[in-house]
Amino acid sequence: MWLERREPWQGHSEDARGAGDVDYARVIHSASFRRLQGKTQILNLGDSDFYRTRLTHSLEVAQIAGGLARQLAQSFPDHPATAHLPDRSMIQAIGCSHDLGHPPFGHGGEVALNYCMHGAGGFEGNGQSLRILSRLESFSKSSGANLTRRSLLGLLKYPVPYARAQNSALRPKLSDSPATLNLIDTAASTPPKCYLDSEQDVVDWVLAPLSADDRSRFCETSDLEQGEHRKSLHKSFDCSIMDLADDIAYGVHDLEDAIALSLLTREDFIKNAPEEDCGDFLSMLKEKYPKQFDNDVYGQMLDGLFGDRNTRKRFISRFVNYFITSVEYTEMPQFDEPLLRYRASLPNSRRPMLRALKKLVFKVVIKSPTVQQLEFKGQQMVVSVFEALCSDPERLLPREHQDRFTASAGDLRIVCDYVASMTDSALLKTYERLFAPRMGSVFDRL
Repeated sequence: MWLERREPWQGHSEDARGAGDVDYARVIHSASFRRLQGKTQILNLGDSDFYRTRLTHSLEVAQIAGGLARQLAQSFPDHPATAHLPDRSMIQAIGCSHDLGHPPFGHGGEVALNYCMHGAGGFEGNGQSLRILSRLESFSKSSGANLTRRSLLGLLKYPVPYARAQNSALRPKLSDSPATLNLIDTAASTPPKCYLDSEQDVVDWVLAPLSADDRSRFCETSDLEQGEHRKSLHKSFDCSIMDLADDIAYGVHDLEDAIALSLLTREDFIKNAPEEDCGDFLSMLKEKYPKQFDNDVYGQMLDGLFGDRNTRKRFISRFVNYFITSVEYTEMPQFDEPLLRYRASLPNSRRPMLRALKKLVFKVVIKSPTVQQLEFKGQQMVVSVFEALCSDPERLLPREHQDRFTASAGDLRIVCDYVASMTDSALLKTYERLFAPRMGSVFDRL
């Protein structure tokens, strides 16, 4: 039942691939996956062609997720959860697809589209990933990539609909500041972590094999708190593997880019990832490489990270190995279904360092004025393009999207799908074509 697809499909008799292989192939051959090469990870693509994009990040998440699954199988061969591990192709399909729905210009673009869609169902990047694979891709008549139920369950990171997750006191709006510019209120316009209400039928199908009790528990949320949206409380087994891989890639590989670009200093590292947070890792280095490290292991680690490219890569690899090799199972006994009962997690001793690395990247790099200025600019362009297209969609939308817009009786979700699918450069070119005073040409290609 977990390998069923929404639309009946059967491979050729000579096709040796399993269900996970087919899902993986459909993801990496999809148009939305290719577009990730032109979407921001930390930096705008124009800043360099060397550093990570959403595409390379997704490939790294897929590779780490595959490593986590293999490590669990090796470390716990007799554990009941091991029999339910996804095969390598399936977990890599989930890892490769986890960011498909993220719009141009990162979080700024996501906030902008959520503002644009207020009153029309909102927008959230993870929810858009599910919509792309279940509805918008072109591998089936009306079921998108028509992936297996299990792959879609693994992708369902937040099993709560937008309408239930949203705090009604945090509705998207413009800022109340006296500025002459119409600025989005980012705090109010940041979407809840959820799936889109428009995909309820898909989620119903994905969760159909669950018992009523399991489904009810799986979709539980936190209590509503002031200034916060409701948060989903659970994720599936496969999703937990992907999510941990995403955290490792974010905390470690994005750190590597930030150091290489001199976006953070040795002092930044010491302040946000102090020696006490790295203690377990430092002990591992001292024990594993006794001839390489003296009593100041923390200082030697910093020398390596902020040294030349080769020493930095060596420590980055050690970070990843440190996290992957420690992965373990966590059991959620309230669930009967094995794909909900088990999760992948890190032991308590290794969580402080990963939290510190993520905090370091977020606080020093993501929230830096340099990156935030690019997000701000991208946010303004996303709103301008969306509103322009909505002003006269029959004239301004590309023809294939015009047809969908007409068939949907003018659903703004169609315009949102188009803008969200754009790469950073495509959004920029569309903005210039619509608003820049220079002459455009019909021969300009997005």
